[in-house]
Amino acid sequence: MDMFDQIVNFFPMIPHIGEWQEAQNMFRHAASRKPDHWLMPVRACEAVGGSQEQAVPAVLAIACAHISILLVDDMLDDDPRGEYRRIGMPASSNMACAFQAAALQALAQCVKEPSARLAALTSFNEMFLSTAFGQFLDVQSPADEAAYWRTTQTKSSPFFGAALQAGALAGGGSLDAAERLKELGCLYGEMIQVHDDMHDTMETPANPDWSQGRSPLPILFAQLVDHPDRARFMELHKNISDEGALQEAQEILIRCGAVSYCVDQLIRRHEKAQGILNAISLVRRDAIASLLDEVIAPVQRLLESCEA
Repeated sequence: MDMFDQIVNFFPMIPHIGEWQEAQNMFRHAASRKPDHWLMPVRACEAVGGSQEQAVPAVLAIACAHISILLVDDMLDDDPRGEYRRIGMPASSNMACAFQAAALQALAQCVKEPSARLAALTSFNEMFLSTAFGQFLDVQSPADEAAYWRTTQTKSSPFFGAALQAGALAGGGSLDAAERLKELGCLYGEMIQVHDDMHDTMETPANPDWSQGRSPLPILFAQLVDHPDRARFMELHKNISDEGALQEAQEILIRCGAVSYCVDQLIRRHEKAQGILNAISLVRRDAIASLLDEVIAPVQRLLESCEA
């Protein structure tokens, strides 16, 4: 059975969820999109020698965590596509709390050995608290590079670290291996954030980040670094809806080095993650290596196209 079908069937077994049809519908709808990030525990579970079946509760836990985080994120970002637009903020807030609790309940069923179960639950609790703090920082919009990385490392990274750690513990991996995979997952989360920032700033029409005063990494770079087009970029940024403004601003992002800087940060984090991976004793290293290969592949293709 498909992993997403399995967790949809497993979800109603969590206490109170079986009689909560609205929560089931929301989970089913989210699962129908088959988010790749939900399968990260499977990779870690297989890496330490476990099976996909062992990873099911961990996948369910990270799925519930993801839904909870997105429910809150959409409200904080005033996202017009957010679920709160349909059911209202009070109901959406309540659902976010429910899915967070469901994640911990699923995780408790994931690991049988007491010390490993405690490590998994502690990791998720730390992830939820860190993410909430990161969401708070993100609303303030980072004013400099240090603030940007602090926000990324508290809001974006812990989710991915917890996903790999939970999967490793579910598969019977050692506490040390699981902790190292958590560290690797956090680096992966930083890479995903940089990827998202590059995509959001270069897409057409203008992503809301341009008009909402947010500071994804390329825009932050172009605003802070001293370059010949800085004043022009600041002017375009304030009037991004004007005809031709977006295209010109995006061209400046390339010309001033903002995109190159993002690429450099991705490469640095990929190299560090590879070093961590090489130091972990795993049954199936390829399960994690392929994850890193996938996130760096667009950068490699970009570099190859520049050399051609």
